[in-house]
Amino acid sequence: MTDPNAIQPSELDQLPDRDPEETAEWQASLDAVAAAAGPHRAAYLMRRTLERAEGAGVALPKLLETDYVNTIPTAAEPAVDGDEAMEQRITAWNRWNAAAMVTRGSKYGVGGHIATFASAAWLYETGFNHFFRGKEGDGSGDQLYIQGHASPGIYARAFLDGRISEEQLDNFRREAGGNGLPSYPHPRRLPWLWEFPTVSMGLGPISAIYQARFNRYLTNRGIKDVSDSHVWAFLGDGEMDEPESTTALTLAAREQLDNLTFVVNCNLQRLDGPVRANFKIVQELEAQFRGAGWNVIKTLWGSAWDELFRLDTTGALVRRLREVPDAQVQTYQTRDAAYIREDFFGKDPALVEMAKLLSDDKILECFHVSRGGHEPRKVYAAYRAALSHKGAPTVILAQTVKGHTLGEGFASKNANHQMKKLTVDEFKAMRDRLELPIPDSRFADGVVPYAHPGADSPEVRYLQERRAALGGPAPARRVHPVAPLPQPAEKAFTAFDKGSGSQNVATTMAFVRLVKDLVRDKETGRRWVPIVPDEARTFGMESLFPSLGIYSPMGQTYEPVDRDQLMYYKEAKNGQILNEGITEAGAMAEFIAASTSYATHGETMIPFYIYYSMFGWQRTGDQMWQLGDQLGRGFLVGATAGRTTLTGEGLQHADGHSPVIAATNPAALTYDPAFAYEIAVIVKEGLRRMFGEAKPGEDQDVFYYLTVYNEPLPQPAKPQTAGIDEGIVKGLYRFNTAESAGLSPAANAPRIQLLGSGTAIHWALKAQAMLAEEWGVAADVWSATSWTELRRDAMEADEALLRGEERVPYVRQALQGADGPVLAVSDYMRQVPDQIAQWVEQDYTSLGADGFGLSDTREAARRHFGVDAESVVVAALAQLARRGEVQATAVKEAREKYGL
Repeated sequence: MTDPNAIQPSELDQLPDRDPEETAEWQASLDAVAAAAGPHRAAYLMRRTLERAEGAGVALPKLLETDYVNTIPTAAEPAVDGDEAMEQRITAWNRWNAAAMVTRGSKYGVGGHIATFASAAWLYETGFNHFFRGKEGDGSGDQLYIQGHASPGIYARAFLDGRISEEQLDNFRREAGGNGLPSYPHPRRLPWLWEFPTVSMGLGPISAIYQARFNRYLTNRGIKDVSDSHVWAFLGDGEMDEPESTTALTLAAREQLDNLTFVVNCNLQRLDGPVRANFKIVQELEAQFRGAGWNVIKTLWGSAWDELFRLDTTGALVRRLREVPDAQVQTYQTRDAAYIREDFFGKDPALVEMAKLLSDDKILECFHVSRGGHEPRKVYAAYRAALSHKGAPTVILAQTVKGHTLGEGFASKNANHQMKKLTVDEFKAMRDRLELPIPDSRFADGVVPYAHPGADSPEVRYLQERRAALGGPAPARRVHPVAPLPQPAEKAFTAFDKGSGSQNVATTMAFVRLVKDLVRDKETGRRWVPIVPDEARTFGMESLFPSLGIYSPMGQTYEPVDRDQLMYYKEAKNGQILNEGITEAGAMAEFIAASTSYATHGETMIPFYIYYSMFGWQRTGDQMWQLGDQLGRGFLVGATAGRTTLTGEGLQHADGHSPVIAATNPAALTYDPAFAYEIAVIVKEGLRRMFGEAKPGEDQDVFYYLTVYNEPLPQPAKPQTAGIDEGIVKGLYRFNTAESAGLSPAANAPRIQLLGSGTAIHWALKAQAMLAEEWGVAADVWSATSWTELRRDAMEADEALLRGEERVPYVRQALQGADGPVLAVSDYMRQVPDQIAQWVEQDYTSLGADGFGLSDTREAARRHFGVDAESVVVAALAQLARRGEVQATAVKEAREKYGL
């Protein structure tokens, strides 16, 4: 009977066969092998043939999975360039002190992780001894993304090296006293050691990819040659489930980032149990990375397995290793030899015969401890191969045992991530296992001692000599002394002072125009890094395409369809614009790399990232915290901002809350400018503070978040008022009074203060005129450029008061003497303007766009949320009526008049 699912000859007509007879011979040979030697032998031959074809450059789909064995066979491993016995002793000291530090800290209840570094020790130590370039040599050194839970091992090595004291080890996770160590890699808490915060799962991988890409960007643009820098990212196999971990794999392969290596610690365990209990995470990751175009190196089995593979003349062992799920491998690591003989070897007659040749000790050595990631020679071979590979990034899948060397109570136990300490007896057993000279007398009163061979010991001298040869200590963060950037010409900033006249201009367009002028500056223009996620035309940035170019390491290998147009799509190897495609996460990762270039490479860059405001703090807020953690500097620009300004788009695009989220980040200076000249003042101040001459005690490690709008509106001239720039920067200034607006209120007219931010100030200005002309109320209008900065200043004043210092918050100073109540309005939820309520002495109320967004015209949306000019008028009258300054009937009359 014919198989209905079989491919019929007619289906292959589109692939003409020039030699059907030769094809038939190949197929017959395959059938013969399958019949005579079995399907496993046939599959083996096919895999080897495909590998040969790939190596010969034959254009075939890549083989996505290889056998569950080491990529580099033992015979091909290069000799380690160093003293292996000495490195064993150094690693033993570091294992001990890492475990002792966490155990000693457990008495304070601060926690810590032991098992991760225990599994990954050789992955780090091999790199520190032979590969990781420091920052005291030429160039910028390497960039190391350390797995967060492995931090105790890094601290232990720094202790051995003399960079961290015993007192600091004892203050692990206890920083309040000022001499402690943060739990995880954190540049803001330990800025001389850590470069990259990595413990938020998934952010390390994507950041490493974009750091490697930004390194190429700096080199290709001629800013600095950092081609010798290599990016190393140490990751967990469970961490690879995070979408950010793999979202940019194809970018790394597409741009041939061979300056990047991922090292995935495949201990087969996540926090609660196996990563892939019923499957094989290594094989899954191999297929994923190979499919994305990466070079994959598997370092799975230790040298104890060599004998078993030599005995595997039928391929039965390799087949069995491929089929055993990860959870069962974990079980083998905790069971005796009899169980392994029966469950692993007993499934195949050939394996039963093999097991007869193996002692129990040999079986336990292989299945309990012998993993590729635990043998420095195999790790060394993998790292050397990674650095030698050109044209693609490399991932090393290193198999380890979680809790290795900590004893049977830890190794491969599901709960070992939550296990924070060892007993004294377990430490003594560990001491003997690691062959450390620590006498029992050191365990006084049951306290586990730290151990150090001595500052002048052979181990410490060797460690320091190896690091000196590689360019100094690592990890390390260095902020190179660089001259402050000069301020751009004043002309760029004053261009908006006269306003736009009769022309309506959106503040988004005003910002883009400002940047166009700033990138032309001879001194600082080349340091601007414009970043946009495939929305440049939305924000009016297409005019920058031909002048600045879009960065592409390949240049432009095609003729653009719009080549004959003035603003054509121009890609260039030295392009300045980073147009990231539809990836806000990728754009943020690029921004972080650019914003920290002053420290990573000693090159100050000025990044600005412009995006739909809804897709910033809401979608990539975790990365914005990472930006603050990493001490990044630059401008985040939330365009098409506000709940009601993006007409027609609706709920998923209507941002009514990003300033609330931004306000929670201490490093974010959040501004909601209303007018073009305000943007110029804020950007000028940001350039000075972050990249220029800082004032005494001023924190430069901040970033600016500006909201800008797509609604074309009149841009007024800058008021000629003393101190206006200070007010813009601090967050509040009076834009006009009823009198200066030409409204001529009566001498005894009720008065109210209207505070507006962003586009909402236009509603306030319209309401100002309506209040005067229709209700006899005098209103002064204030521009609140930053509710958040006002609040922070007020909080600092409160803290000063607790110290006995008298200080008046700026918001109170600004509003001092202003008659009447205060009504605040913005295009965000009321929580935004309400940030300052407790420090305003006048009666205070607010309007805002609370709730979910909706699709409609701007006018209808504003009426729906009760923030349009008519709603402002009614709210103002109600506030005055409560004070007895207008008749209560006026409120009802106004509601009816305006149809509210």
